[in-house]
Amino acid sequence: MSHTYEKISGNKVKLTFTIPAEQFDEAMRKAYLKLRNRINVPGFRKGKAPRKIIETMYGEGVFYDDAFELIFPDAYQEAVKEYDLHPVDRPDVDVDEIGAGQDLKFHLEVFVRPDVTLGEYKGLTVEIDQQKLTDEMVDARISQDQDKASRTLDVDDRPVQNGDTVNLDYAGTVDGVAFAGGTAQNQTLVIGSHQFIDGFEDQMIGMAIGEEKDLQVKFPDEYHAEELKGKDAVFHVKVNGIQVTEKPALDDDFAADISEYNTFDEYKASIVKELTDRINKNNDIAAENALVEKAAENATVDIPQAMIDDEAEYMVREMAMRMQYQGMRLEDYMKYTGQTMDDLKAMYRPEAGKRVKNQLVIDAIIKAEKLEPGEAEIEKAIADQAESVGQEVETFKKNLTDEQKEYLKGNASIRMALDLLKKDAKIEEKKAEAPAEEKPAKKPAAKKAAKKADAEAEVPAEEKAEKPAKKPAAKKAVKEEAPAEEKAEKPAKKPAAKKTAKKTEE
Repeated sequence: MSHTYEKISGNKVKLTFTIPAEQFDEAMRKAYLKLRNRINVPGFRKGKAPRKIIETMYGEGVFYDDAFELIFPDAYQEAVKEYDLHPVDRPDVDVDEIGAGQDLKFHLEVFVRPDVTLGEYKGLTVEIDQQKLTDEMVDARISQDQDKASRTLDVDDRPVQNGDTVNLDYAGTVDGVAFAGGTAQNQTLVIGSHQFIDGFEDQMIGMAIGEEKDLQVKFPDEYHAEELKGKDAVFHVKVNGIQVTEKPALDDDFAADISEYNTFDEYKASIVKELTDRINKNNDIAAENALVEKAAENATVDIPQAMIDDEAEYMVREMAMRMQYQGMRLEDYMKYTGQTMDDLKAMYRPEAGKRVKNQLVIDAIIKAEKLEPGEAEIEKAIADQAESVGQEVETFKKNLTDEQKEYLKGNASIRMALDLLKKDAKIEEKKAEAPAEEKPAKKPAAKKAAKKADAEAEVPAEEKAEKPAKKPAAKKAVKEEAPAEEKAEKPAKKPAAKKTAKKTEE
């Protein structure tokens, strides 16, 4: 087998292959053995018809596609390895000459991982919004533990008050007609949580257990159900039960019950340390993000659209997983918002382009600086990953595949590149913007066609406060069962020979 390489333009290359006749004939023989049981030939039992008979009936080309697919993967991967290519899309294949007893000739064009021209990336100056610990953050964190230690008590000697948890039945109607999703029994509702339509919860205050009442409400003008937008509705409700949450006092007993500390002061000091460590980590990650983005701004790279589309699809899958954790399906979200899968991909494409460029620039820095992680760096990457999945390091290491080890070695290289960017960088706190009245008026920007669907916006505020900042340019996390391959390195799928291939006349 022989092949040649040619760079067409930008990130597109052309590979031309010549497969010796004897190799193609052997592939034709294997294709015949593979297909003969599926072909009916009068006078022969299935699988017993000679190859020449089948070719006479259906034409010699009956085995071409399968013979080609037997040859193509190995030939393609050999060329990819020899020329050190990194395809980022399926190759576009054309067969030039094909026929029994002669050389198989074909060529393909494919987009490959682009070259990066690095700009300045050392000693950069960036500004970030640095988080600072506040008393409110400490109080909110303690309040979380207090809520976990709270107990719920039944109330039967008074009516509903703000803050109560009520068990209720309700049946809603619009113009006297019931509507989908408007009826339920034994539902729980925290009064004052604004979980239901405005006015619903306020009208329940003062109701007694067993009492029934009609609540007059109006659906918002912006509501997910088109037929209910802006409509007046009546909900007939019945109170089945009332509960109140009793929170423990913030004292030494509370600290001893929910922590390893004997006094509240010791417990509070541990919370301050926990939040301080988290804030420092978030600020560090924010600085890394800013430095990577600055280095990317200074670099030049022509990114194939296929890489951006691939990353946009991955981001939609990330969004779907976040929604799933919150009990919502992506299909339902698209139904409520009137968006299609193409709309979501288009929405994420700009950010996907930035992600891809950031990763390409990080990889280029690793290559330019010849950053090769040693055993200590790799062990640190493994330990970090084990911690992220909640496993003991030794247990995690024991179950790692060679593929996962290689992946984590790549993450160690990224860590070295980020440390290099921070080494001589100057990190400054972002200056506060001038008050609106002091700023010159700007022309209003056009509204975006699609709103960014960030599922994290639906997470309760206290949960978001605890989330670490997004890590820069990191490869996808290793799953316990198998790692995701780096998308740019994936071998392309096997394309069948195109039907435009011409048969050389004998």
